[in-house]
Amino acid sequence: MTDEQTLTELAPVRSGEELEWDRLESYLRATLPELEGEFSVLQFPRGSANLTYRVQFGDTHLVVRRPPFGKLAPGAHSMEREYRVLSRLHAAYPRAPHALLHCADPSVIGAEFFVNEYRSGTVVWDSVPDSMACLPDVGRRLGLAVVDALADLHEVDADEVGLSDLGRPEGYLERQLTGWQKRWAAVEAQCSDGETIRVVREVATRLIGRVPRSQRSGIVHNDYKVDNCQFAPGDPDRVTSVFDWDMATLGDTLVDLGTLLNYWPDTTVDQSSDDAFIVVPGMHALGLPSRREVVERYATNSSHDLSDIAWYEAFGCWKTVVILQQLYARYVRSETADERMRERGDDVAPLARRALGLLSGSGGI
Repeated sequence: MTDEQTLTELAPVRSGEELEWDRLESYLRATLPELEGEFSVLQFPRGSANLTYRVQFGDTHLVVRRPPFGKLAPGAHSMEREYRVLSRLHAAYPRAPHALLHCADPSVIGAEFFVNEYRSGTVVWDSVPDSMACLPDVGRRLGLAVVDALADLHEVDADEVGLSDLGRPEGYLERQLTGWQKRWAAVEAQCSDGETIRVVREVATRLIGRVPRSQRSGIVHNDYKVDNCQFAPGDPDRVTSVFDWDMATLGDTLVDLGTLLNYWPDTTVDQSSDDAFIVVPGMHALGLPSRREVVERYATNSSHDLSDIAWYEAFGCWKTVVILQQLYARYVRSETADERMRERGDDVAPLARRALGLLSGSGGI
């Protein structure tokens, strides 16, 4: 791993997020007897929810993931689900890292967890990586590669990789709406702004009132975005790995495209406006393709009718609202020592307004 990658992706374990390292080491050595050498741990500090660590045994690196501390939303942060996906999907979708084991025993580190292979590479956050900085049209190439990797995922036959039991495609959108309403209700008390609560509820009502007909079912990542993709250093034209599969399921694949658009910068609007805030600072300067190009690129590899894509993007915005409120609620309940979570609540109101604007015909592509 280069110095650039190490500084960006790995750090000493954050205070308050230490695990029972002796127990973990003993468990892994017993379960994976091929591991040899000195044990050490670093953390992937950028994530906001699940806790992800790189553990090292001599020259061997592995990734350990467990749910966040504190009260969890029902069905969220499923390590068993993520393990199941990653232990099978890599056979047809090489961008999925291979999962090696799942531990359901909370006595080891305080919660269930799973272990998968470690892949080195470059994740794009808020600037073009040094290894790609001199390449022509690099931002546009990165963006199109992200779209292509999503389209490729949606072509995977779930039956062929043993994932036909991952979810129930029929009625998927309706169940999603019901589930995310329940998640909001569980954390609404931590929102002190009555107007924001009204807007969030109004968005839910409008989404439920005009659910589109699902055109195709397939594997849905459910949190697909640029910074969940990894590239080989110096190569912006192909995504080599896709991370964070704990919400993966079978359902309407356009949900993933809506999620991607929700996080995609729109260079046609004022960057200080509500339409732009959810984007990681710095992404506007990457030179990514326009949101319209994203849709057109996806369409070239799909037979979908994308005329309802604004609904899917609004759904993605609304889900993000709930997730941000969940993260903020964890901070309020003193369930995390991560100071970034304190600021997550600030983004709930403007993103809820943006979702409402998409459903009202403004702010779309």
